[in-house]
Amino acid sequence: MSWKIPLADIEIGNEEIKAVEEVLRSKWLSMGSVTQEFERKFAEFLGVRHALAVTNGTAALHLAHAALGLTAGDEVIVPSLTFVATANSIAYTGAAPVFAEIEGPDALNVAAMDIEQRITPRTKAITVVHYGGYPCDMDPILGVARRHKLSVIEDAAHAPGALYKGRKAGTFGDVACFSFFSNKNLTTGEGGMVVTDRDDLAERIRLMRSHGMTTLTWDRYRGHAHSYDVVAPGFNYRIDEIRSTLGLVQLQRLEVSNRRRQELVDKYRNMLASVPGLSMPFNDWHQVSANYIFPVLLDDRLQRPTFIESLKAEGIQTSIHYPPIHLFSYYRERYGYTEGSLPITEDACTREVTLPLYPLMGDKDVETVVGAVRRALG
Repeated sequence: MSWKIPLADIEIGNEEIKAVEEVLRSKWLSMGSVTQEFERKFAEFLGVRHALAVTNGTAALHLAHAALGLTAGDEVIVPSLTFVATANSIAYTGAAPVFAEIEGPDALNVAAMDIEQRITPRTKAITVVHYGGYPCDMDPILGVARRHKLSVIEDAAHAPGALYKGRKAGTFGDVACFSFFSNKNLTTGEGGMVVTDRDDLAERIRLMRSHGMTTLTWDRYRGHAHSYDVVAPGFNYRIDEIRSTLGLVQLQRLEVSNRRRQELVDKYRNMLASVPGLSMPFNDWHQVSANYIFPVLLDDRLQRPTFIESLKAEGIQTSIHYPPIHLFSYYRERYGYTEGSLPITEDACTREVTLPLYPLMGDKDVETVVGAVRRALG
């Protein structure tokens, strides 16, 4: 259907079209100099030593976990309130995801205290997710990791440009992953990035993203090598020049777009503050969010289907972020999770609804959504 106000929309203008045209005219479409420039600019934006562009955010997560040497018998603690790729990428390595609780309905990020309670002798890493663009409370999480000598992976797919105590999300762990999917703050259609300050991890990831080969086609084209060796059983997770050039243009406008997202969220919060029947997670948040999505929690979980249909009838698209991973069939059957395993997470997941949010929204659009919310809640 045609939405009056969609859940998300992206800004693609003449700059992106011109950049893609230039790549097409160059006739070099696979990973090359444009990708190298995208990686350099993204690393510079975050303030990290290494940024490695890949084909999507899931590939980034897989490479991050694999580069840390995770294998069968290992465990990684991870929130259940995230997109399933976060947990799937752990399972790809043979390791087992161990799901931890969120802090609560006021902050939907994984709780450091619950992480620590789930550590066993098999635990090798903690994977955090900066849900909705709101950075996790990293100080206590890093404290847990140090005490137990665990690696930390940041799933920062929602959080390019978010700040925790003045420092960008994605710069705290051993390695971090970003997604450039079509509805993200920075989009290339598909695409992702792995970032790290560790030279050893960067070298492993560089090899693993391209078949374990010691040189790339781009290196040989430039005359820097005439052959290659294969030193690891790698993958084909390379990005292409078309997506990389889109990323370069999108990166230039990311901070402006994020500021607009914040303005819209502030308006939502002001207008919804007096609406009975719902609450807003992160309402008293003191860090800087990238505001990827705007989640609300309904007081009555049974009202959610009617609420969603009511907004749909007015042409307003909503979504749910997310069904809890531990209750998906695969994770129930493979790891033995059941309803009640994570009661705090499950409660939030049954009441969450995501309202439209994107930089191209106007103030009037927010007013329209809020009016529909009021009517839906009676």
